Amino acid sequence: MTTGQGGTGTDGWSRAVRERLGLGRLLPLGDTADGAWLAERAATTALRRAAAEVPGAVLGRLRVCLVDPGSAERPAVQPPPSALPPGVLRIEGDFAAVAGEPLPDVAERLRTALYAHAVDRLGLRVTEVDLRVTALLDKEPDAGSGESVGRAEPFGATAVAPKGTAAVMAANVPGVAHLSASLGTAVLVTRGHVRIELATSRGHHPPEVVRAVRRAVTASLPSHPTVAVLVTAVDTTD
Repeated sequence: MTTGQGGTGTDGWSRAVRERLGLGRLLPLGDTADGAWLAERAATTALRRAAAEVPGAVLGRLRVCLVDPGSAERPAVQPPPSALPPGVLRIEGDFAAVAGEPLPDVAERLRTALYAHAVDRLGLRVTEVDLRVTALLDKEPDAGSGESVGRAEPFGATAVAPKGTAAVMAANVPGVAHLSASLGTAVLVTRGHVRIELATSRGHHPPEVVRAVRRAVTASLPSHPTVAVLVTAVDTTD
C-alpha cells in the first residue's frame, strides 16, 4: 500500500487513530537508547499545570514538536505506530499577558517554567521554547476562568488489568500507575519485540520508570526481546 501526499494509506490510518484517541503526537522520551515515547496530550496536560502557576500569564495554544525532523535519530527499538523519531524537541505556545508588567519578563517566566517542567519532571529533550503573546489582559483571570489545564489523564489512558508475563512484570515496576490500551492493547508481543503502554505515578521520573520496565520485561521472557514503552499519562503533581 502506498501513501500519497494527502496522508492516505497506513500512515494516514495511524494518524487518524491517534487523533481520535486524543493522544496527539507520540514524542520521544529520554535518550535514543531509552526506547520510550510520551503521548503529547499527556505532556501538554502536565505543562499546562506548570504554566498555571506562573503569575501574569494565561497559556493558550501549546504543542511539542521536533526541532529538526531531518536530523532525528534512528530509534533503538521498533517504535509505536506513527511515533516521532528520537531527537531534540521544541515547545511552541501562545499566551495572554496581564498588562502592566514588561512582556519580556512575563514571557521569560513562562518559558522558564515550561522548560524546567519538560526537562526535569517529564524527561523530554527540550532545547527550545517559542512563545508568542496574543492578547493583553486588564487583570489576572479568576481561578478556573482561563483555559482548562486538562484532565489528569488523556482520553484513552484508562487502566486495564495486566494479562500475561510481560504485562504483570511491567505493572509491578515501581512508578507504574497502571497499564493502558490506547493503541488497542496494553502489551503487544511480536517476534522478538514487545510494546508496552502505561501511565506513570506521582513521585517517579518517567524515563527512570521506563528503563526499569524495559529491564524487567526483557529479563522475564526467555527470548529477551527488545522492548518499547509508550507512556500515555503522567502524574507530576507534588
